[in-house]
Amino acid sequence: MPTLRLDSAAPLGVIADTHGLLRDEALALLTDCPQLIHLGDVGDPEILTRLAARGPLHAVRGNIDREGVCAALPTHLQLIVNGQSLQLVHDIADCDERLACAAILHAHSHKPRQTWRDVEGRRQLLFNPGAAGRRRFRLPLTLGKLWVTPEGLRSAIIHLPL
Repeated sequence: MPTLRLDSAAPLGVIADTHGLLRDEALALLTDCPQLIHLGDVGDPEILTRLAARGPLHAVRGNIDREGVCAALPTHLQLIVNGQSLQLVHDIADCDERLACAAILHAHSHKPRQTWRDVEGRRQLLFNPGAAGRRRFRLPLTLGKLWVTPEGLRSAIIHLPL
C-alpha cells in the first residue's frame, strides 16, 4: 500500500461516489480544504483533473473506475497526517484490518457515516462521506471534512445545499 506523509492543520476535504458528476455546490463546500481525498467511483477522469486543480488530491479506485486514468488509481492508500494514520479504500470490505490506523475512510454504500469503534484498546474512526454525485435511492447528497491533529481526529458530514 503506498504511503504519503502530510502536515496540515486545515481540514481534508473528503468526497466520494461522484459517478461522473462533480457538482458546483460540492466544490464550493470544499474551498477551505487545501488537500482533497476522493474515495472512488469517480466515473469521469475530468473530475480528478478539476479536483487536482484546487490542490493536492489523493484518490483510490472504486468499483466503477474500470477505464483510463481512473482504472490506474490504487485500490488502497495510507496517508500519515500530523502523525495520524488514515487508510483510504473504496469499499470497507476491502480494508486491511491488519493495518493499525486512526481512521478508515471509505465509501461505496453512498450512506454517510462517522462511527467510532474500539480496536485493541484504541479508538478508530470509520468515516464515509456519503455520495456527492448522482443521487441513489433517497439517500442524501453529502461530502465530508476531516481535521487531523497530533491529538486526534474530528469529522463532519456536510449536506449539499440542493
